[in-house]
Amino acid sequence: MVSVTLENLTKKFGEIIAVRDLNLKIKDQEFLVLLGPSGCGKTTTLRLICGLEVPTEGHIYLGDKDVTFMHPKDRKMSMVFQSYALYPHMTAYDNVAFPLKIKKYDSEEIRKRVKGVAELLGIEHLLDRKPRALSGGEAQRVALGRAIIMEPEVFLMDEPMSNIDAKLRVYLRGEIKKLQRDLKITTIYVTHDQIEAMTMADRVAVISNGKLQQVSPSVELYSNPKNSFVAGFIGSPPTNLVDCSLDEVDGRHLLNAGAFTLDVSELSNVLRNRTTGSELILGFRPENIHILKKGVHRKPDFVASVFILEPLGLETIVTLKAGDKLILARASSDFTANIGDQVGVEVDKQKIYIFDKKTGERCV
Repeated sequence: MVSVTLENLTKKFGEIIAVRDLNLKIKDQEFLVLLGPSGCGKTTTLRLICGLEVPTEGHIYLGDKDVTFMHPKDRKMSMVFQSYALYPHMTAYDNVAFPLKIKKYDSEEIRKRVKGVAELLGIEHLLDRKPRALSGGEAQRVALGRAIIMEPEVFLMDEPMSNIDAKLRVYLRGEIKKLQRDLKITTIYVTHDQIEAMTMADRVAVISNGKLQQVSPSVELYSNPKNSFVAGFIGSPPTNLVDCSLDEVDGRHLLNAGAFTLDVSELSNVLRNRTTGSELILGFRPENIHILKKGVHRKPDFVASVFILEPLGLETIVTLKAGDKLILARASSDFTANIGDQVGVEVDKQKIYIFDKKTGERCV
């Protein structure tokens, strides 16, 4: 197996820049996920890697070999598309065998390989069926079989589970990850589903507007976002992001959000280089704020009203309103309140993020 290196990769479609100066190395046998919203450039990046698009600038390396302008068939890569792209007039057997037939493999070798792949994927009983007789999950496994039968060095997947129902998707996430580990194939997987990315990837590369925002293991991506986009995109419910300024009053540092202020004097050492009045963004995750129960006689960081309650069984998601700002909080399943109730809110200062509003980059 080999690594894949993207060096200063740029792709333009007329005046539109789909991929911007992308530098990324996918390690040998790594499962890397390209994650981002629709239209961010992740599928274009995948198409550049497999040769379906030619870069405007930059290079693509397979190991030490420059494959930037190499024909797709010579790159030793296999791709699974969002639509599966199975031939409707062929049986599952013929669909899986098709790449070998094109390469003029011996019929006995084809039979042997298809049998091995079918056993690996548990689709032996489906080989006589045509695509119209397959469920979404079965069709996906046939598409996987066709992709791996050529024993590629790199496995590419473009949102392969977007057409599958939620329950089956959970099962297939584990199946694909296990398959990748068993085959030890370097894999690049595109999705806009952050749960898919976080549960499957060795590392996640977050892309926005064609630009790489951060590449990290999922736990680090969640706990240590590099900028406000990553903080807001990763996590469900999402991170609360509130515009604010930094004020200094009587020697205390306060983040002034208009509807409330947050005393962050304990972070003075890391804030000392921030200019008073700077345009900032305060970020804190819903699990890092605490709604004070009635009868608790601690002074809250600020007061808000209960706006929406969403009981989810194990927990309740509470939307609070402070002035014109809506703030999400996680509460226990037994949390009770009436819409409009005034509640005190505490914020864990050690787990807040502070971003520069102009650049989006993280300051704290």
